[in-house]
Amino acid sequence: MSKESSAGSISKLIEMLVATGKNYDIEKIRNAADYAGELHAGQFRVSGEPYISHPIAVAEIVASLELDTNSICAALLHDTVEDCSDKTNLKEIEKRFGAEVAMLVDGLTKLVPLYIEDKEEAHIENLRKMLLAMSKDVRVIFIKLCDRLHNMRTLAVKPDPKRRSTALETMHVYAPLAHRLGMQKIKQELENLCISYLDPIGYAEVQTYIQEKYGESVDFIDGVTALVDKTLRDNNIKFALKGRIKSAYSIYRKMYNQNKSFDQIYDFYAMRIIVDTELECYTALGLIHEMFKSIPGRFKDYISTLKPNMYRSLHTTVIGKDGIPFEVQIRTWEMHHVAEYGIAAHWKYKSGEKSKEDMDKKLEWISGLLKRKTEPRIPMSSLMPSKRISFTTRPSFSLPREMCLRFLRGRRL
Repeated sequence: MSKESSAGSISKLIEMLVATGKNYDIEKIRNAADYAGELHAGQFRVSGEPYISHPIAVAEIVASLELDTNSICAALLHDTVEDCSDKTNLKEIEKRFGAEVAMLVDGLTKLVPLYIEDKEEAHIENLRKMLLAMSKDVRVIFIKLCDRLHNMRTLAVKPDPKRRSTALETMHVYAPLAHRLGMQKIKQELENLCISYLDPIGYAEVQTYIQEKYGESVDFIDGVTALVDKTLRDNNIKFALKGRIKSAYSIYRKMYNQNKSFDQIYDFYAMRIIVDTELECYTALGLIHEMFKSIPGRFKDYISTLKPNMYRSLHTTVIGKDGIPFEVQIRTWEMHHVAEYGIAAHWKYKSGEKSKEDMDKKLEWISGLLKRKTEPRIPMSSLMPSKRISFTTRPSFSLPREMCLRFLRGRRL
């Protein structure tokens, strides 16, 4: 790819970086894009697009996490050593872009594909390799998750067996890692994409239900939002407010684990309130409980007792108009950023500030896994949610409302 076409193709990326107002080294990023374009020249994706479109898309996702210049350069170059070994190597990468970029590219290059069909011990060893690279520099897994997210977004062009195996691997390894790192936005998109390939019939039925249910209840959502908006304004609270519905995978999972019908999903509707201070979180909670009747046992304070993945928020479920329940989440802007991007939200490269002690504490669970070399295997429960959906190729069976689940034999998610 020529420098002209490469420069044109990263215009969106450059616009994103400039819009942040942060001190990115734009020239270095352009050079990385040009070099990647030269190396990937003549290579194409299954879709027929020039291969360079993939690393550029990954770099855009990395930029959305507001990571540093070297992370974006590594994203642009992440496939060069593996796929263009006859044209470049890590020494050349280091010479052109520095030791840090070369280290990140090396970490990404050494992430051996994790085939679920492999023997369990081989699978665990590959996972250990990924955790090891991640423990040295967590940006490796940030970039890898962005890489996997773009691959999942473009998976439709692959043959069905490849779609299923990639989706299963993603659900089994990468979505739980995103969860453990607190990167909920990426985790939720990965889960929804995975289930659309692992059980397209069940996923389509949930999507149809969501569209129908939302269409029937737009007035309810708008009415509740307007009431909460007025009350918060009357109490001089500065806030952002958004009404929403649960994700398709969240509903799918709840129906499977709890054997519930669509009508038994209490928190189908949700509202998120974002305020400036922790004190205002509790003030807003009190106002919500004054306006609506709360459901016993449905209040959770993740501010005073945060989750292991650093998630902090207040959750409560209340009864709205016509007896319709809905969930309310209340958090500060800082809590919201951490909830969306997890550990990535703590990564401060703008001024070179980084508390190693604080970051090591947040990542100590990785070190704990890596130290268990004498154990026969790493317990997957350390990474993955406690409740998993099993997939098998045996015939489907029915869940409430005739919802079908197809399972890929003998695997647990």
